Formats: sequence, C-alpha cells, structure tokens
Amino acid sequence: MEKSLRKPGGRTPVHLLRRTVATLGPDHSRRTRVSSRAVVGIGLAVTVCALAGLPLQAAVAGGLVALLALFTVADTTVRGQAVSTALLPVVGFPVLALAAFLHELPLARNAAFLAVVFAGVYARRWGPRGNALGIFAFMQFFAAQFLHTVPDHLPQVFAAGLLALLAAALTRFVLWPIERGARPQPAIAPVGGRGLSRPTTRQAFQALVACGFALAAGQALSLDRWYWAVGAAWWIFVNTASRGETLVRGFRRVLGTVTGLAAGLLVAVPADGSLAPTLAVVACCVFGIFYTAPLSYSWMMFFVTLMVGMLYGLLGVLHPGLLGLRLEETAVGALGAALAVALVLPVTTHAATEVWIRRAVHCVHECALDAARRLAGEQGDGPEARIAELELLLGRVRLSVAPLVHPLSPLRARKTRARQVLALLDDCARQIHGLTEAAADPAASHDARLTAACERVEAAVRRLAAPAPGQAAAVHRAGAPAAAAAAEPPPGDRALAHLHALEAALHQLATPLHTHPRAAA
Repeated sequence: MEKSLRKPGGRTPVHLLRRTVATLGPDHSRRTRVSSRAVVGIGLAVTVCALAGLPLQAAVAGGLVALLALFTVADTTVRGQAVSTALLPVVGFPVLALAAFLHELPLARNAAFLAVVFAGVYARRWGPRGNALGIFAFMQFFAAQFLHTVPDHLPQVFAAGLLALLAAALTRFVLWPIERGARPQPAIAPVGGRGLSRPTTRQAFQALVACGFALAAGQALSLDRWYWAVGAAWWIFVNTASRGETLVRGFRRVLGTVTGLAAGLLVAVPADGSLAPTLAVVACCVFGIFYTAPLSYSWMMFFVTLMVGMLYGLLGVLHPGLLGLRLEETAVGALGAALAVALVLPVTTHAATEVWIRRAVHCVHECALDAARRLAGEQGDGPEARIAELELLLGRVRLSVAPLVHPLSPLRARKTRARQVLALLDDCARQIHGLTEAAADPAASHDARLTAACERVEAAVRRLAAPAPGQAAAVHRAGAPAAAAAAEPPPGDRALAHLHALEAALHQLATPLHTHPRAAA
C-alpha cells in the first residue's frame, strides 16, 4: 500500500506529514500526529468504501466506524489496541443488526436502545477496552437511526464497516504507528466499590434514566430525529464521576452545539452537499475533533456538530429547521442528564474530588520514596513510571474540580479552596520532577538528612490521610518550619531542597483538605 503512494523523491505523503509535525513541541506534536493520522485513516476508509462501489450511506457508516476505531480504542499497549480493534465488530455489528430489524417496531427498538445504553456504560468497569466496546456498541445503534438502516441495507453496511476497520487498523499499526516503541502509558485503576456504590454500576443506572427521559422527550419533539437527545444524554456521562462534572459537561455540550450550529448555518447550508467543499470541511472537523478532545469538550462538540451538518447536506436532508431541531434535542438530552445525576444515586463533587486528591497525594509519596531509593543506590525502575501515573491522576483531579473552578460557579469559598488545592498539588508535582532529576544525577549521594526528610514527607502524607480531630490547625502550624527550611536549603543539595519544599506543600494541603467544604474560606 505504502509503495503505491510513493512520490518520485521516494517519500510518501504520510512520511512527509509525519516529518513536518515531528518538529513541533511534544504535547502539541502528539495531538497533531494523532489528529493527522485520524484524517488519513478515515479518508482511506471512505475512499476504500467508494472504490468498492458501496452506496453513499454505507460509505458514511464506514467513515463513522473508522472514526470510532481511532478515537475510542485507548489500551496502554499496541497489542491491547489491536485486540480491542478486532473485538469492535464482534460487539458492535450484532447491535447494528438488532437496530435494523427493530427499525419498524418503536417500542421494542426503544427498549433495546435503553438496554444497550445500560450495558455500554456498565462495560466501563473493564477499563479502556470495556469503554471502547461500550461506546462502539452504542454508536452502532445510534448510527442505524441516523442512517435509517433496515435489514436490506445490512450487507452493504457490514462490508463498509469491515473495510473501514481494516483501513483504520492499517493506518494505526502500519502506516502511522505512533504508539510503537513508546513507553506504555500507565492505566489508572478505577475507584472501587460494590453494588450500587460501584461507579460504573451507578452511572449505568443514571445513564439509563437520563436516556429514557431523553428518548421520551426527544420523540415528543420529533419522531424522526429523537435519537439526538439520547446521544447527547449518553455522551455527557463519558469521563464524568460526579454530579458537578456531569452538569458542567452538559453545559459545555450545549455551548459547543450552539456554536457548531451557527457555523453550520454559515458553512453547511451554503455548501448544500457539494462534494469537494463537504469533504474538505469534514476533514478539518475530524482533525479538530481529535486535536481538541483532550483540551476542550466545547470545541470538540463544535467540530462534531459542524461535521454532522455537512454530512446531512451530503445526504440531501439539510435545512435550517433541522439545525434548530438538533439544538432542541441536545438541550433535552442535557436536561435528562442533569435530572438523572441530581435524583438517581447522586455523588457530590466534593466526595468524588476527595478520592482523586488522596490518590494523587499517595502517588506523590510513592514517587518521593522511589527517588529516595535511587539516591540510596538501590537498583530498580526508578520513579519515572510513578511520575507518569501522577500526571494522569493530577489530570483527573483537574477534571473533578472543574465544576468548582468554573467561572459560573456561585460557590466562592469552594472555588478558592479548589484553586488552592490545585496550586499545591502542582507544586508537589514540580518538586517531584526536580527530585527525580536530582536523583538521576550521578553525582548525587545519600546521607542522613535525606533519610530524615523522606521520613517527614511520609509523616505528612499519613497526617493528610487520617487526620485526628483538631489536627488540621496543628498540621498547618507545623508547616511553617518546613517552609522556612525550603527557603534556605543546604548549598548545592537540590534533592534535599526539593524534599523540604515537598514537605511544606503537603503540610499546607492540610488546611483545605481538612476543612468542611461549605466553610468560609
């Protein structure tokens, strides 16, 4: 395949694109590579479907399959990604067939859709693979409604899906293997619990109620496009863990939809399904979806909404009234999600945030211990793997406290406290990075001061984990000597300076963590 794409200079378009983006910064560069690969993979999938003589609707279905395969599969190893990709049709195609056969049976179709909703969310308990398979199964049922798939269409849609999966796999594992040779990313173990207290079980019931409400209200708005309300409600529950997170995500979804619809009026309606401009805008939207997904849910939804508008134009059904209906259905879905998280097994933002903060503090402690062992000359993997886990946990903390630091949040005291916690955790991360660099220095040596500093860090972590009554004020007062020590570290001893600063930050964390969330700042 790659040989057929070669230019006279011996370079392929994929190779040239990879070389261009490799010159950018690491985080920006990786997002750019992932986004560019998605454009290549989805473009290849649609092209293969078109060359195979499949109709337009099947080609659109194939493009969606390729997008989901590249977007949702997030295993930490290349082998795991290959296994998950291979399992997508095993789980998704039977759901697609079920949706097609129930297309003319509304009551049975609705019941089956809600069962898929529950199972898709519940599957997240099995980690990234369960999440990917659950999303793919849900989206296959959703796509059957979007494309009005009936049993007679199934052979063409199945063929398009298989071709698209092969194209996506070829792009991901052969043409542009970004993950090959990279250090596997650590996976964060999900928060535990049993029965209804398990997060995935609780969210499955919440999503079931939210989508049931959205289905009923969406069909009251439109018997043809009701599924947009269900899709909005279901996607709001992805990557959320508390009432506040879900509400903020719903707000961002509506905001992204509104701006995307405005762009659709300016771009999609005038294009009116013209092939060349539609393909160009869709390619830009695919890039935008993948590039902004880790950064902003609102921007991602902007690109999703604009892309859907362009596809409606390509299918010949686009008009301004349809875009307005899309906004109404999205608002209904967001309302359903808000009601579900408020009334069904609710979990407060404070409860969810506290779990992630304590896990991050524990990880800080483990990183410090690993660095101390390296300073002592012990053999081992070092703290690098722990630091990668710490970055993921800090990202989860930021996501969890996002409702508290949101500009529209009226809870000023909790907003101040949340910002203080984030600043101190970021300071802990900076000290851990500095400590790791110092420990990696061949000139670094171990002495009794480092042992004592590590013991004080461990004691600070223990006090944070299990505070006694009235201990918060004592811990806060104990932090003053540590801060003074950090201000004047022994000359030339960077490791000791970072340990002192880490101890000070942990002491200061006691005040916001051990204060009632509703207390005045």
